[in-house]
Amino acid sequence: MEILLAGLAVFGATALATSLRVLWEYERAVVFRLGRLRSARGPGLIFLVPFAVERMQRVSLRIVAMDIPPQDVITRDNVSVKVNAVLYFRVNVPVKAVVEVEDYLFATSQLAQTTLRSVIGQAELDDLLAEREKYNDMLREIIDEQTDVWGIEVTAVEVKDIDLPQEMKRAMARQAEAERERRAKVVNALGEFQASRKLVQAAQIMSADPAALQLRFLQTVSEIAAENNSTTLFPIPMDLFEPFLRAATEGRKRLSDVGEEGEEGLEVEEEAIRELPSPQARPRAETREEASIERRREK
Repeated sequence: MEILLAGLAVFGATALATSLRVLWEYERAVVFRLGRLRSARGPGLIFLVPFAVERMQRVSLRIVAMDIPPQDVITRDNVSVKVNAVLYFRVNVPVKAVVEVEDYLFATSQLAQTTLRSVIGQAELDDLLAEREKYNDMLREIIDEQTDVWGIEVTAVEVKDIDLPQEMKRAMARQAEAERERRAKVVNALGEFQASRKLVQAAQIMSADPAALQLRFLQTVSEIAAENNSTTLFPIPMDLFEPFLRAATEGRKRLSDVGEEGEEGLEVEEEAIRELPSPQARPRAETREEASIERRREK
C-alpha cells in the first residue's frame, strides 16, 4: 500500500512538473492538444495537460530588428548599386505566425530581400538618393501587406546604405563641383550687377555737384595714406592733359605737311638734273647742289 501511494505521489509530481509553464509578459504560448490547435495562452502561469497531450510553442511579441543583407540591384537608369536595409517588425497574431508559415523569421527575411530588389530596381538613382523616405514607406507598405496573413506587423523599413561604383562617385563629385562653381559665378555676377547699379546712382548724384567728386577723391587719398604706404598714387583728371594732347596732334600734322613739300621739291630738282647734258659741262655750283640733294635724300 505504501509503495502504491509513493508511486502515485511520484506520478502526480511528474505530471504537475510537466504541465505547468511560466511565460514572460512579452511571450505567448500557442497550445496544441493532440495535434489540434486550441488557443494562445499567456502571459504568466499556464497549465497544460501532461504526458504530451498538450504541447505549446512560444512566440515573442517584441519588435524584431532584422538586417537585410546587401543586394546587388540595377536601377531603372542602368546604374549598378549595392543596397542594404533594416526591417522592424513584430508578431501581432501568434496563432497565424505559427500555423500559417513554417518559419516566420526566415520567410520575412526572404520577402524583404525580394521586395528591396524589386522596388529599388524600379527607381532612378537621383530619386533614390534624394527621396529615400518615399522608398522606405513604399517598402514598408508592400512588406506589411504581404506578411499580414502571417500575423506579422511591419513597423518600419530603413534603407541604410547605397554603395555606388567608384566611377559613379567620381562623376557625381565632378557634377557637384561644377554645380558649386555655377552657383558661385551666378552669385558673383549678381553682386557685380547690384554694385554697378549703386555706382550709377552714385555717379548721378556726384555729377550734380563737382565738389562731391573732389571730396570723394580727398577721402580716398586719406584712406590710402592711413595704411603707412611708402608710395601714394594721385589720380589726375584727363581734362588737364587735353591742351597738351591737342598741341602734340597739331605739331605732328605740321611735320607731315612739311615732309610732303620737301619730297615734292626733291623730285623737281632731280628732274632738272637729269635734263643737264653731262657732269663735265655742269658748273661746280650745280655739282654742289646735287651733293646736297643726295645728302638730303639719304637723311
